[in-house]
Amino acid sequence: MSVTSHTPADLTITPRNLTFGRSQAPAHWWYGGQVAPTAFYNALSMTFPAGESFFIRSVRHYRDDVAEPLKSQIGDFIAQEAVHSREHVHFNRQVADSGYDMADSQKAFEQRMADTRDRPPLFNLTATVAFEHFTAILAHAWLKHDRYFKGAPAETTRLWRWHALEEVEHKAVAYDTFLAVTGGMPGWKRWMLRANVMLRITPRFLKSRLADMKLMFQQDGVDTASTWLKVFGYLVIYPGLLRQVLPLWLMFFRPGFHPWMHDDRDLLAAAAGQLGDSAPSERAAA
Repeated sequence: MSVTSHTPADLTITPRNLTFGRSQAPAHWWYGGQVAPTAFYNALSMTFPAGESFFIRSVRHYRDDVAEPLKSQIGDFIAQEAVHSREHVHFNRQVADSGYDMADSQKAFEQRMADTRDRPPLFNLTATVAFEHFTAILAHAWLKHDRYFKGAPAETTRLWRWHALEEVEHKAVAYDTFLAVTGGMPGWKRWMLRANVMLRITPRFLKSRLADMKLMFQQDGVDTASTWLKVFGYLVIYPGLLRQVLPLWLMFFRPGFHPWMHDDRDLLAAAAGQLGDSAPSERAAA
């Protein structure tokens, strides 16, 4: 199996130092008054600060072992992820200010990420590859379909679409780093490594996010079968986020897979235009 990057030669990864929602009052069920999608996105957001730090650390470990242009792309990846982390710290504070107490759950996740420092760097890089693919396919759905975030506040929608835009831009950085540092590994072994890690982390990650949602439902007194039917409806039926991303998730297991085999640069151009044309966010000082 050849070690080939399919990253477009003209791809630009653009760190955007933006801020979102600083003047927006926190709302408890901010997603149009709907508890299920509100809890889902809250649960995702809680993982981002510690998760982005893990991704940065895992990829930065190999920055001096790769050549240009990948070395510069790693720098852009780090810059983007750092701002994502900062903005979701702010979003998570708004979630807390709206009345949810997720401190213990968040600390537990942060501790799990901290514990990864004792794992082999290649395992952490492979886990980053898997998580980055998962994030990129969610981002693709958010950018492609207007039905996501309907009813959400404008600034919250802009936050998530900006994050999605940059996740698609840098979706292959960790994977190209993985290809570069495993170039001497037999193809079957490289495939087994990434496939095994993806199969391990996906159910664990989803189970943990459902547990966080359950905690929010308990705090609201709505941990009922009816609420979980709404969760199933949102994620599987309509708008059907998990149903939509399943084929792209399965692509990861193809021998010779590369993130840019699914070329969605058309979404990047459209999303960048919308980000610039909508009501402006504050542009943070560099």
